[in-house]
Amino acid sequence: MSLKPVLDDLLELRHQAHALGMASHHLVNSSFAGLYASVFRGQGLNFEEVREYQEGDDIRNMDWKVTARTGDPHLKVFREERERSVMLCVDKGSHMNFGTRGTFKSIQAARAAALLGWAANHQHDRVGGLLFADAHQENQWFRATKDRRALWRLLQALTTDPVDSTSPTEEQLPDILRKASRGIGTGGLVFVIADFNRPWVDLKKALSQLCQHHSVVLVPVDDPADRELPDMGQVLFRDSQGELLSIDTSDSKGRAAYTQAWEARRQQLQQMAAGLGIAVIPIATNTDVHKALMHGLERRLRMRAWL
Repeated sequence: MSLKPVLDDLLELRHQAHALGMASHHLVNSSFAGLYASVFRGQGLNFEEVREYQEGDDIRNMDWKVTARTGDPHLKVFREERERSVMLCVDKGSHMNFGTRGTFKSIQAARAAALLGWAANHQHDRVGGLLFADAHQENQWFRATKDRRALWRLLQALTTDPVDSTSPTEEQLPDILRKASRGIGTGGLVFVIADFNRPWVDLKKALSQLCQHHSVVLVPVDDPADRELPDMGQVLFRDSQGELLSIDTSDSKGRAAYTQAWEARRQQLQQMAAGLGIAVIPIATNTDVHKALMHGLERRLRMRAWL
């Protein structure tokens, strides 16, 4: 098992990215369009064609005249005129170098970023990114471009170790999100691929501000051990201050409390996202990233159909 993302693997994922169908030039009635409907929805749409209804299509665009004439459901398909900028914000902190099953969080995060980046690039959207690491390491910013330069550089950076900064920063995720919104105009699409198992101060406020101008998708990267602490007996852990702690993982009450704390954090994240209209698509270290993204988009599409 590789200990960090491999560039060749990320480049190969461009072949799977077609199925994700995300970008501003996507067919508005395609299977995954609902998730990516931006503030441009309903503006700047060009009629494309009439085709037979497919499962998951938005029934609000049904062509009732053709449906009545043919006896089979048909709908109108449109294309959005305007381009979109897609910003991939990826967590590269040291805590991402963790995985008890499958692979490491850092590898899954890189795969998700690659799939989403290639999907946008295939549709000629501008793709950029922001990689954020630990306080003593440099964050990396890649301005969104229509060609593959920014995406290539971003993928390459995902496979290398962060560089120590000469001026350490205390920036938190909310600060990163505010930076991500700059330079991509209004109506962008921002993916935040990160470990959301840690407390983030003022995250709701930052996301709320981001949602005023962009569509936002959260992609939590989880490991099974984040939710369920395995029974390993007495184990030494190191806390955030570097102090060693001895934990009895055989304590069933302790393990239950551990799981309850994780579930409470995740429920809080999902409730906050739901209140802001943000999609949450979790991926795990022991699952296929492509399938996880596909299932997440399908869930989002079904939810929109009921609104």
